Amino acid sequence: MTASPKHARLMRQATSAALATALLLALAKAVAWWLSGSVSLLAGLTDSLLDGAASLLNLIAVHYALRPADEDHRYGHGKAEALAGLAQALFVGASAVLVALQAVERLQHPQPLGAQALGIAVMLLSLAMTVALLLFQHHVIRETGSTAIRADSLHYRSDLLLNSSILLALVLAAFGWHRLDPLFGLGIAVYILWSAISIVREAVAVLMDEALPPDVNERMHELACAVPGVLGAHDLRTRISGTRWFVQLHLELPGELSLSEAHQRCEAVEQAIHDAYPRAEVLVHADPVELLQH
Repeated sequence: MTASPKHARLMRQATSAALATALLLALAKAVAWWLSGSVSLLAGLTDSLLDGAASLLNLIAVHYALRPADEDHRYGHGKAEALAGLAQALFVGASAVLVALQAVERLQHPQPLGAQALGIAVMLLSLAMTVALLLFQHHVIRETGSTAIRADSLHYRSDLLLNSSILLALVLAAFGWHRLDPLFGLGIAVYILWSAISIVREAVAVLMDEALPPDVNERMHELACAVPGVLGAHDLRTRISGTRWFVQLHLELPGELSLSEAHQRCEAVEQAIHDAYPRAEVLVHADPVELLQH
C-alpha cells in the first residue's frame, strides 16, 4: 500500500511551500538585520536559514518516503520521514546554540539598534506568512498524518512565537529598551532548543516502532470483535511508518469453519479497521478458538 495520489500531492505541496517561505523570510530578515544590528532579528534570520535547510531536507525525505515498497523495503520507505525529523532537530538545536551565544555577547557589549521600522515591517510580514503556512500544514497533517510535515509544522509554530517575540523586542527597543533585545533572543533560543527535543522524541517513537495510542488500539480491537462470526481477538500490534499504520492481530474463529469462510471473516475484519482508519494496513491471522482453550 502506498500513499494515495491526493496525500502525495499535499505532502509535496506542503514541503515546497515551507521551503519557499523559509527562503523568502531569510532574505527579508537578512536585509533588516544588516541595517538594524538586532540580535533578535539575527535569531530570526538564523532560524529561517536553518528552516530552509531543514525544509529542503524534508522535501527530499518526503519524496523518498512516498516511493512504493520494493524488494529491499517491503514495508515501504516511510521511516525516511522520521530520519528527516531527527535531522531537523539537529538544525533547530544548532540554531538555538548560535542565537544564545550571540545574545550573551550582546548582553556583555550592548549596542543601539537601527532601521527599527524596517525590522518591524519584516516581522509583520514574517508573522503573516508563517500563519498562512501553518494553516496549510495543519490541513495536510489532518489529511495525511505525515510525521515529516508534523515535525516541520512544529518548528514553524515555534517560529510564530519567535517572530512575535522579535516584533515585541523591536517595538520596545524603539522606546529605548535596548537591553531587552538580547534577553528576548536568549529566551527564544531556549524555546527553540525545547522544540528540537520535542521533534527528537516524536521521530524516535516512530523509529523504535512505538505503538499507536491506547485508545486507537482499543477501538481496533472492538472493531475486530464486532464482525459477525468473530469470537475474539488477541495479540494486536501496531506501529507507524510515514503516513501508514501497520496493524497485526490474531482472530479467534470457530474451528469448524472452512478455509474460505475463515478467509472471508479475516477480510471483513481488515475492511472494518481500514474503513475506520484509512491509513491502516491490516494483517490478520486466524486461530481456531478450540486450540486456544487448551
